[in-house]
Parts: sequence; structure tokens; C-alpha cells
Amino acid sequence: MHAHNSASQIEDVVPMTEDRRRPRGWRWWTGGVLKGLVGALFVFLALFPLAWMIIAGFKAKTEVLETPFQFFPEVWHWENYARILSDPTFLRTLGWTFLGTVLFTALSLAVNSMAAYAFARLEFPFKRTLWVTVITTMFIPGMTILLTSFIVVTKLHMLDTLAVLVLPGAASAASIFFIRQFYLNIPRSLEEAAELDGCGAGKIFIRLFLPLSKAPFVVMGITAFLAYWNSYVWPIMTMASPDKYVMQQYLATFRSERSSELGILMAGSAMAAAPVIIMFLVFQKQIIGNIKMAGLK
Repeated sequence: MHAHNSASQIEDVVPMTEDRRRPRGWRWWTGGVLKGLVGALFVFLALFPLAWMIIAGFKAKTEVLETPFQFFPEVWHWENYARILSDPTFLRTLGWTFLGTVLFTALSLAVNSMAAYAFARLEFPFKRTLWVTVITTMFIPGMTILLTSFIVVTKLHMLDTLAVLVLPGAASAASIFFIRQFYLNIPRSLEEAAELDGCGAGKIFIRLFLPLSKAPFVVMGITAFLAYWNSYVWPIMTMASPDKYVMQQYLATFRSERSSELGILMAGSAMAAAPVIIMFLVFQKQIIGNIKMAGLK
């Protein structure tokens, strides 16, 4: 009798356990579907403007802003891209902007990494005071110092030169802070071993810290690249020669002078976005790795 009751109890427990598992599995499957749908929605919202801009480059003059909205053109005008790529002004502006972007990114990484190393590892007078001063500049909006910055570069006779676009914004408190936090996590034992080999602070930075700086350099390099490539307000204040316009200035001038040729304008905008897209495709593994690393920390 006791054995029979035990068997019946086991039979009662097993179905109950299976019933309890089914709702959990159902909830897990439903949650996965919802996450997938939300992720797909975000991807669609992020890529739709880019896709529309590329497709709009194939439209006729009147199709870009026509009502009702039509995503694909009735007739594909491939000559829009051919015309913008054969425009010597556009090609010169593209090359000039790319040159400035490379110089600005390289200078930004050099200056900010050296400052980050100094604040992370070196000891010098008023270090804490200077660090607080650097961090404080992060909370000052860039627009509030445009006028004073313009006065400074004017007195330095830097207007209408590449230097006025590259030098003023190279040092960044946010970049210094980000790289410094990475350097603080490098083990002291590596630095001590380098000191035993006779390396000074400069050699330690070049031979030890720089080779380990790939992760923060990718993030801060992309940030600097985008900041220069998409800059508009500062260039229109400091650059007057049309042959020295950066890409955003060129597109704004094209829009005002040739407002009827919107198809070509969209083609030019798509070509201007191409270097940024290529950069993200090249460094996507490093970007994802840095995001995962930040999540783990």
C-alpha cells in the first residue's frame, strides 16, 4: 500500500514538473522572438536613412522630394554617380577632407595618449589640480567657446589653413580620460620589468604602452575621424577659400547653388559617407570586442 502511494505520488509530480517547464520554455521562446523583433526594428530605423540616401542618388531631379513618397525611382539614373565622381571639385574636396582627417586622427591619438600616460603613471607638481582642470573641460559645451577660439586662431594667423582645422581640437579631455582609464589597468609588474631593463618613461610608453593601446585607439580614433569628417560649424567660420572646403561645406554649397539637382546631391552625400562605412566595416571586430570588454568590466 505504501509503495502504491509512492508510485502515485511520483506520477503526480512528473506531469506537474513537465507542466511547469512548458510555460518557462514558452516564455523563453516568446522573449527571444520579441528581442529579435526589437533588434530588427532598431536595425531598420538605423539603416533606412542610409539606404534611402543611396537609392535617392539614382533618382531624377523631381523624384527625391516628390509626394507621395516613393522609395525606388521609376527610372534609375546611374549618371548621377558618374557626374559627381567626374566632378574635379568634389574629388579635390574628398581628398582634402581625407588628408585632414588622417592628420587630425593621428595627432589626436598622439597628444591624448601621451597626456593619458602622464596622468596615469608619472608624478609631477600640481598633477591633481591639472587633472581636475582637464576633466572640468568635458562639461563645457563646444559652442560656448567658438567665439573665443575664433579670436585666438585669428591672432595666430591660422585662418584658411589646414592647421586651423587640425590643431585646435586635437586635445580632448574625453579621450584623455578614456585612455587613462585603460592605462591604469596595465599591470605595474610590466612597467617594473621594463625599468629593470633600463627603460625610461619615454621608452616604456613607446615600447610597452603603445603596443597595448590598440583597443582604446580604435575607439578614440573612430571618434576623432567622425568628428573631423562631419565638422561643419568650425570650418565655415575659419575657411573662406572654396578650394579648401571640407566635405560638409562642399555639400552645403552644392545644396544652395544647385538646389534643383537633388539626385546628384544625394549621390555626393552617399559617396561622402562611403569612407565612414568602410572604416566601420574594417574595424567592426575591434569595435564589437571593445563593447564586450566594456560590458564585462
